[in-house]
Amino acid sequence: MIDMIYARRAFDAYLDQFDRTDEKIRLKIVHTDGVVRYMTEICRRMNLPEEDCRLAELIALLHDIGRFEQLKRYDSFERDTMDHAAYGVQILFGEQQMIRRFVEEDTWDDVIREAIARHSDFSGYDPSLTSRQLLHVQLIRDADKLDNCRVKLEEPVEVLLGCTAEEVGQQDISPEVWEECLAHTSVHSEKRKTKMDYWVSYVAYFFDIAYKETMDIIREERYVERVIGRIPYENPETERKMRELCGMVDAAL
Repeated sequence: MIDMIYARRAFDAYLDQFDRTDEKIRLKIVHTDGVVRYMTEICRRMNLPEEDCRLAELIALLHDIGRFEQLKRYDSFERDTMDHAAYGVQILFGEQQMIRRFVEEDTWDDVIREAIARHSDFSGYDPSLTSRQLLHVQLIRDADKLDNCRVKLEEPVEVLLGCTAEEVGQQDISPEVWEECLAHTSVHSEKRKTKMDYWVSYVAYFFDIAYKETMDIIREERYVERVIGRIPYENPETERKMRELCGMVDAAL
């Protein structure tokens, strides 16, 4: 069985090489803890076997391990500086086999590898995945989205987007981004041009929720309307579209 206390100690030791006082590093540490908590709750609601619960929690703990090196090197979350998911797989399963610091057995390596590699992809579905791999890919994607809601509500907008909420609300939504919203899909990262596009994408990813239990949490916490409502929309057209987006996402959940 996976020992989460053992894994947590190893993860804390890994973090010692990074500046924990850095605001972005701190944000990612808190995010990791949040994803683990949400993962535990989703698994409980789904009544998953204990082994899958512990496996899901381990994946949640390690899913963003590549982010810390990305921030250390580039001080950026942007994908064009580093594919943090691919880098996470590289450091865990590459030559050093860092995964063995967190779990001694290799029984679950294929599931962990696929879940971390795909957790931030546009789509988590791939017909080549086994049923267990797909379960854990979709679990980590759901739990990640849930804690990203908390992040968008609690962290300063200046830290998240590099400008004030008022500045965000003055901007337009790019036509390409709005087309994807109307198609009820997540937003491709490369199509985001304005800071408002980024905020829209944080709402549109609710179109990609896999499990009813996750949807229930989103509704219970009123995450859709709360995330949308955090920005003061001084741009009338943007305000209209965000109200429309709220309705579309609510209907999809």
